[in-house]
Amino acid sequence: MAKAAILKQPGEGLEIGEITLADPMPHEVLIDTKACGLCHSDLHFIDGHYPHALPAIPGHEAAGVVRAVGSEVRTVKPGDHVVSCLSAFCGTCEFCVTGRMALCLGGATRRGKGDAPRMTLAGGDPVNQMLNLSALSEQMLIHENACVAIDKDMPLDRAAVIGCAVTTGAGTIFNACKVTPGETVLVVGCGGVGLATVNAAKIAGAGKVIAADPLPEKRALAETLGATHTVDAMADDVVQQIMEISGGGVDWGIEAVGLQASADLAVAALRRGGTAVILGMMPLDCKVGLGAMDLLGGKKLMGAIMGMNHFPVDLPRLVDFYMRGLLDLDTIIAERIGLDEVNAGFDKMREGSHARSVVMFD
Repeated sequence: MAKAAILKQPGEGLEIGEITLADPMPHEVLIDTKACGLCHSDLHFIDGHYPHALPAIPGHEAAGVVRAVGSEVRTVKPGDHVVSCLSAFCGTCEFCVTGRMALCLGGATRRGKGDAPRMTLAGGDPVNQMLNLSALSEQMLIHENACVAIDKDMPLDRAAVIGCAVTTGAGTIFNACKVTPGETVLVVGCGGVGLATVNAAKIAGAGKVIAADPLPEKRALAETLGATHTVDAMADDVVQQIMEISGGGVDWGIEAVGLQASADLAVAALRRGGTAVILGMMPLDCKVGLGAMDLLGGKKLMGAIMGMNHFPVDLPRLVDFYMRGLLDLDTIIAERIGLDEVNAGFDKMREGSHARSVVMFD
């Protein structure tokens, strides 16, 4: 039995309850969860803006210790410290074999219709696994291709935020954009993902890193993490400010919050030949576009799901970056809370005033 935060009805918050986890199948790993960051992506499902089969357990930014493994698991072993990642990959589809693992739909990483569910409620009813993980639980039962072993000296609360926010932000800079030293990067939205993007842009050697956010406290965090300039994203002349700072527009306009206005700002701030990258989960009816003159100017627009990561390689490298003092994960974490405080943590996220809350498990 494990205690978990269960979503039963959108808009009604999470209910703390007991679940039972099955024994690992051949390619599955049972993990004692030690830390789980609260991510805005979870909130989209909790508030009902994105659909999901219910009941379900949210949470997808986690780290823990392997308790048991299935008979065919070779990548991790009991006692290993691991970070999980929602972009579980099958390893055999076209996306995987062409190096685009983050695009894998991962059907083979989930149990089949004829198999017993991975998780059940106390009465025996199945619980749906959200984003391959369901990490807001004392234990996770996941496919081996949804986690990777890391250095045991790495603090697990910091390791947890690598699993989504940092993988998405840093992956966008290093993998999707391949930022070249000296290029100018605009990051719109300074939550967990945006702050990680700012930090990674600094590590990559970006010439100017401009952070746009309406809240002064978040702009201050961005400066701590490496922003060379900050602007109020809601200012009437914000595009003009960015143009002046960048000398005519940015090479990379990265949207990291999930709003129509922030995506439009990322596009409006581009220089000729620049690229807008949309990371946030925007409302399902939103559209982002380039005008005729944008296209004639060689501007581009793309998405970068989970930073287009190669997480079995990327995550240990990001851990090494932290251990060597290059990656700042301490500033990203605003508070550490218990599982019973999870709804209050999401309430703070709705207010938008601070960075990551991390749920700690005993």
